[in-house]
Amino acid sequence: MTVSWTPHRFTGGILALDTANTVVLRNDAEKTFDRFDDPAEIARFAEAASGFRAAELGGRRLAAPEPDRIAPAVLSIREATDRLFRHAVSQGAVATGHLPDFLTACAAGLAGSATEIAAPGRPFGDPATPIAFEAALAVSALSLLREETVARLRICPNCSWLFVDRSRNSSRLWCDMAVCGNRQKANRYYRRRTAVREVINA
Repeated sequence: MTVSWTPHRFTGGILALDTANTVVLRNDAEKTFDRFDDPAEIARFAEAASGFRAAELGGRRLAAPEPDRIAPAVLSIREATDRLFRHAVSQGAVATGHLPDFLTACAAGLAGSATEIAAPGRPFGDPATPIAFEAALAVSALSLLREETVARLRICPNCSWLFVDRSRNSSRLWCDMAVCGNRQKANRYYRRRTAVREVINA
């Protein structure tokens, strides 16, 4: 099934978390599903992310011309990222035991990449040329290791997506207020109305 890569799919705040969130409802074994089950969606995601993550990428486009070939590297980085930082949110610190798999996955994503990064104004290299999606994903994932970023990582209580809380007072609760926040408000309202009816009818 073709996915609509809408703005809501990019509420993680950073490319690596948006990618981790392509597995939906990780906390529900019966309902979870993977938007990258069809590798063609990796290329479509990369195209959409080039726009939605333009600021992070310094305007550099993401290239994923052979999604079947890069899928193992992309999925490996995705799962290692989710495992490492989901644990970091729950425990308040990065577990060193998760780092070897994470670093190995990122290294595989960077292998064969012939580009230079982190120049002033060019965080992902020369914006005039595309960068391989798996390489950019590895760079984005590695950037999450900054102490100040780890401190702002959150898990949405509605959908279980990971996101970076960049609010001024670090009080953001939902990955997307317009979607998850409103769903939770609607659920609370429904429960209150149901409780009131039960009292009245008792």
